[in-house]
Amino acid sequence: MKRLGRHMKILIVEDERALSEVLTALLKQKLYSVDAVYDGISGEDYAMSGIYDAIILDVMLPGQSGVDMLRSIRAKGAATPVLLLTAKADVDDKIAGLDTGADDYLTKPFATGELLARLRAITRRKDRFVGDEMSAGNTTLDLNTHELRSGGNAVRLPAKEYQIMELLMRNSRQIIPKERFIEKIWGFDTNAEYNTIEVYISFVRKKLAAIGSDVQIKAVRGAGYSLEAPE
Repeated sequence: MKRLGRHMKILIVEDERALSEVLTALLKQKLYSVDAVYDGISGEDYAMSGIYDAIILDVMLPGQSGVDMLRSIRAKGAATPVLLLTAKADVDDKIAGLDTGADDYLTKPFATGELLARLRAITRRKDRFVGDEMSAGNTTLDLNTHELRSGGNAVRLPAKEYQIMELLMRNSRQIIPKERFIEKIWGFDTNAEYNTIEVYISFVRKKLAAIGSDVQIKAVRGAGYSLEAPE
């Protein structure tokens, strides 16, 4: 089965609004979640949130250049994969970007197919999980079909329930604050409130119970949620 964006979250930092809108539409069509900003200072603020699986970063930006932004986030410890966009003649920018910590670069104008391929490559290199599944206890989440399985039972999760379960499994036994669920799944500019998360968590809990899962989503008062599974 063809692997799609698996609801990865991408940050686009590009001041050409028309190009940014095209890229945003393209990535959303491929099932990526996308935030877009238009200057280097905002880009750095968003990048340092730690919620993105990759960043598409233009070199020429107002506020601060893409290379300066990249240098700053790397100095602060951000390891998010970065695909740098450069003009055809900007050889020095390409070298500076790669030396500063870019994972790859793409020269404008570019084919959208190549951008998608390079994005898949840099996120695959940084992926913490091997294969198409994640497991906890007796429960498996299929990253392609979005099926949650336990024993011979299976249920396909709707988009947001899948994203919640994926985030929990990626951070098993860690407390995930409600703010992180909001930012990662609904985005910075959402009107979603904490009780929205509680509703979706209850949906996922019911699905886990229905398939006979031995993992539990535990609420930590005032902190968030964690996924707990038997040793």
